[in-house]
Amino acid sequence: MATILIIDDNETIRVGLAQIIKKMDHTPLTAASGYEGLELARTREVDFVITDLKMDGLDGVAVLRGVQELEPDLPTMLITAYGSVETAVEAMKLGAFDFLTKPFSPEVVQLKVARALELGAARRARQKLESTCEYLQQQQVLRHGGYDKIVGTSDAMQAIYRIIDKVAKTDATVAITGESGTGKELVARALHNASNRSQGPFIAVNCGALAETLLESELFGHERGAFTGAVRRKLGRFELADGGSLFLDEVGDIPASLQVKLLRVLQERVFERVGGERSVKVDVRIIAATNRSLTDEVEAGRFRDDLYYRLMMIPITLPPLRERPEDIPLLVEHFIAKHAPLTNPNVKGLRDEALGRLMAYHWPGNVRELENAVAQALVFSESDHIEVTALPTVIRGEPDGDQLSVPKGKMALPEILDELERQLILKAFKRAKGVKTETARLLGIKTSALYYKLDKYSIS
Repeated sequence: MATILIIDDNETIRVGLAQIIKKMDHTPLTAASGYEGLELARTREVDFVITDLKMDGLDGVAVLRGVQELEPDLPTMLITAYGSVETAVEAMKLGAFDFLTKPFSPEVVQLKVARALELGAARRARQKLESTCEYLQQQQVLRHGGYDKIVGTSDAMQAIYRIIDKVAKTDATVAITGESGTGKELVARALHNASNRSQGPFIAVNCGALAETLLESELFGHERGAFTGAVRRKLGRFELADGGSLFLDEVGDIPASLQVKLLRVLQERVFERVGGERSVKVDVRIIAATNRSLTDEVEAGRFRDDLYYRLMMIPITLPPLRERPEDIPLLVEHFIAKHAPLTNPNVKGLRDEALGRLMAYHWPGNVRELENAVAQALVFSESDHIEVTALPTVIRGEPDGDQLSVPKGKMALPEILDELERQLILKAFKRAKGVKTETARLLGIKTSALYYKLDKYSIS
């Protein structure tokens, strides 16, 4: 929830804007003059200022300059009844985020407020990032907390670093939980690299990517002739990780038949290869990870409770990216440095407006999705800083160009279907660059049928 200051000598405008702000679940502050507004800006914490341009006494330009003196990064929007290109340009030159022309609709206000708050959050985050980097340089420590490839200085990530510090030197089994894309394997590698086993191997296996028979062989190995195709002995991941760490990714996907064997290894560090009779003893530190709730799996009877307690000796829960948005600027900087040299060496950073969109997005794919978004933006960026237009469509908040527009108004179902079919043909026609045979192929219809539909909808 943000606090938005509304300065206007017209009571109707003030009340109307305040109602719109309340409907957005933000808090409005109102002032009837420029002097009153600046006093509120001095004494209250404000996230965005909306001020009328033409007011008696202190006008909008003076308010804008006063706000900039108080807080240079605070977004300000001017309201004007004299909407023109010249007014807009002049407002931007003075440092305004945007301008609003009377009369205005609630939808336009809501959009501009949302964009201004994104910009304000981005500017604060960038300022915090610069301060953090400066502090870390003074302390001569790595910007990400001292762990290779883990990026983040938020309180949530600092808590993760403290757990790694305490746990790494032990041989305790660690279970890392968190949504997909939060960086569970990076934390597992950090635990290994900071441990006494750092000179030993770090072996990873995705337990959810293999069928049950293949997974058993992958984990424990097999003897020659153990099954069709086993032409030689194969060492499993447990043997390969001897003296080091074994990372069991998606451990919640291990089938029940293998859970007993895994439990024995955790207890005794002993197992037999598939088709073998000789016991193999290993010295391995187990680090497991899952994006499932193992407690739910235990309650559903799909996961052994005794194995659960063995794995959960030291639990680490990684927060999703939406719960640590303050780390996004640092992550973006990291991904630009990582991908730009090979993708678009001209790019040195990104605009505050683009950063605001990234920080406002909910990131269902977490850090992995953010990296993909930055990599894509680098490809489409046409300047030395990533603009909003280079970001993926879903993050820009714009409708997908491939979506069909459902007709509004009172129309019968056949008319609606005809309109949707017409839109679909137009999009396929455009994608095929006007080539009718290719258009027909994209639509999955015969060319003769396409000619009929082109004539039906008067598409030339």
